[in-house]
Amino acid sequence: MSARTSLVIPVRPALSAKVRLAVDTSPEAQERRVALAAAIALDTVEAARRSPSVGELFVVGSLAEPVDGVQVVTDPGFGLLVAISEGLARCDDALPTAVLLGDLPALQPADLDAALLGASEHHWAFVPDADGAGTTLVVAQEGLPHSLRFGDDSAEQHGRSGYAELEVVQTSGLRRDVDTLAQLDELVRLDAEGVVVLGPRTRALL
Repeated sequence: MSARTSLVIPVRPALSAKVRLAVDTSPEAQERRVALAAAIALDTVEAARRSPSVGELFVVGSLAEPVDGVQVVTDPGFGLLVAISEGLARCDDALPTAVLLGDLPALQPADLDAALLGASEHHWAFVPDADGAGTTLVVAQEGLPHSLRFGDDSAEQHGRSGYAELEVVQTSGLRRDVDTLAQLDELVRLDAEGVVVLGPRTRALL
């Protein structure tokens, strides 16, 4: 059995997160967006916390409510990569370290377990998003530094910087990050078809 992984999840404050999930600028639409952003983050973090492969778990940013076993770290406020670095600095370097995006409302613990097990066969590994351009998870084995490339075309950039791409089916909740209403609508469809299972907080708002 591989060593449990130290996991970092960056989470933006719900008030400023997921701006493309609002259909307009009305107060009602903005209120729904904030509630959705908070629900998506909580569903993601709680699913990751239930993964037996995850050891210590650091959220950099904020959560709408506490989650048992999760340590919340203040975001320094200089962008995603700095936030992630703040979390990685808290990790036990005797363990594998990983970064998971905080907008995966259909994430299942078993999917994360399988990916972390697969990653244990590589020095560095990553999981692309459903579109294949972005990245939802990166993993480095114990004692190895990350070379993070989150941003435009991050999947290609992570591959070029030495991360091995893990084979994860496109419909997996681990690959289904949500930035747009189209992506959210697709997840709702997949949930209705039984292909994925949305987290309870996100589903309750939809």
